Amino acid sequence: MSKLPNITTSIFSVMSQLSNKYRAINLSQGFPNFPVDERLLQISERLLTANIHQYTPMVGLPTLLEKIALLTKKHYRRTVNIEKEMLITSGATQGIYTAINALISHGDEVIILDPSYDSYEPSVLVAGGKPVRVSLNDDYSPNFNRIASAITSKTKLIIINNPHNPTGKIWNENDFEDLETILDKYPNINILSDEVYEYISFKHTHISVNTRPKLVDKSIIASSFGKSLHVTGWKVGYLIAPEHLMREIKKVHQFLVFSVNSIAQHVTSEYLDIVDFQEIANMYQKKKELFQRELKDSRFEILPSEGTYFQLLNYKAISSKKDIDFSKELIIKHNVAAIPISVFYKDATNNYMLRFCFAKTDETLIKAANQLKAI
Repeated sequence: MSKLPNITTSIFSVMSQLSNKYRAINLSQGFPNFPVDERLLQISERLLTANIHQYTPMVGLPTLLEKIALLTKKHYRRTVNIEKEMLITSGATQGIYTAINALISHGDEVIILDPSYDSYEPSVLVAGGKPVRVSLNDDYSPNFNRIASAITSKTKLIIINNPHNPTGKIWNENDFEDLETILDKYPNINILSDEVYEYISFKHTHISVNTRPKLVDKSIIASSFGKSLHVTGWKVGYLIAPEHLMREIKKVHQFLVFSVNSIAQHVTSEYLDIVDFQEIANMYQKKKELFQRELKDSRFEILPSEGTYFQLLNYKAISSKKDIDFSKELIIKHNVAAIPISVFYKDATNNYMLRFCFAKTDETLIKAANQLKAI
């Protein structure tokens, strides 16, 4: 009997395969198509011949843990206990899966805010929990009346994603205050905060759960260097959580992956001494502005992108087709691949929205925009 009977091939694989078949410009999957920093390559080449090819400690390379603690202190003014509150994971997806399976038991309910990243629900189901999907507002801000109404005596976890994939929405101060008010009434509910795009925000500053004193003792924070440093294939992520939660998470982690790729950890640790995250955010802001500027005269409606490297476009003025059908047509007839937003909803809500990744070369973005303007 399948634990995931309704799970099929992910939309990301479907769209990329279709894109490859028709040789389309692939703005669907969230990974860059430009080279990584030359300095990162130089560090990699130098360390490749070093004696760093065996297991690192289960919790992670000590120097990398120290660098993450320094980053957290610098950006969020939070002092993290390296030994008790941190864990290096094989990407944020593994960290999220591990946290859910460590903390959720059969029958426990987990609130997931739709549209939501597709790894959350399967992780809950494998743990024996019950996903409770709650839709965000039309502008993709959290609807706390709906969240409060969804809470029961079985609710153990609320998953939030900020900056938000797929919409690029960023939570504001009022959002966190409303969440804290709800949790004051339900002290046994924990938070899993997916912050993999934490260093890619634009007009509004990203507010991390690390900065919320009322939340840190009940929150697991997941992040990933794959997104921040555009090395998605390295799969190096991390979790920060209070000791009583991290203790349980480590138990699962040690039998799931034990330790993360040693070379990637060593290189990342050294690279963190020289990388400037603000420069990375500035680079993505320029790409976002380029893509939006090139699309200005198209028939697509350009929605705000406050963070991440994704841009939502509404195509209602172009077609009344469902977004999955329109996204396939976009590949076959117009040579551009995107992700339909309905797949991020439990009920497949169709708001005529497509997600485009602008973590691409300027040439790619301009070429794609020209194709879209011609529709």
